[in-house]
Amino acid sequence: MSIEKDLIERSGNQCELCTSTDSLGVLEVAPSDGSVQKSVYVCSTCKEQIEDKDKMDANHWHCLNDSMWSEVDVVKVVAYRMLNRIASEGWPQDLLDMMYLEDDVKAYADEGLEEENREPTRDSNGTILEAGDSVSIIKDLVVKGAGFTAKQGTTVKNIHLVQGSNEQIEGRVNGTKIVLLTCFLKKL
Repeated sequence: MSIEKDLIERSGNQCELCTSTDSLGVLEVAPSDGSVQKSVYVCSTCKEQIEDKDKMDANHWHCLNDSMWSEVDVVKVVAYRMLNRIASEGWPQDLLDMMYLEDDVKAYADEGLEEENREPTRDSNGTILEAGDSVSIIKDLVVKGAGFTAKQGTTVKNIHLVQGSNEQIEGRVNGTKIVLLTCFLKKL
């Protein structure tokens, strides 16, 4: 059975957040492993506002008053995250105060909030870096422990972002995987 079929069955073919039956689809809840337990079935309105903070309509989220009591942990996680995102409205804080999450579910919910609120990784010019980008080293850097110098102008392809740090990336220079400070890099 596919994830979508499982979610349709679980949700009764309606949005698990606002109960709409229009334009429904699967939304993986980060960090996700692509399983039903980390996915929700949502309408296009909820999905758009979850994915794009600029399209947020706090009034739409009054529906969380009901969905925050779901028996499905991932639905509670999304409700918790959205209530936190709009807590400045006032009324969501009352719902957050009433909400109870088991320790492991709360840790999962908070992990996504940290990811959401984390500052993006930027190069020396302030350009946002993403995993898979290519960068150029702007200054000769002595690589401690590897016995070489990463020369200015060296291209580092297919970079990886360092979890929990927006000032470092990982990449291969001279065939060696190293951590580089973003203040010495320029996105190509």
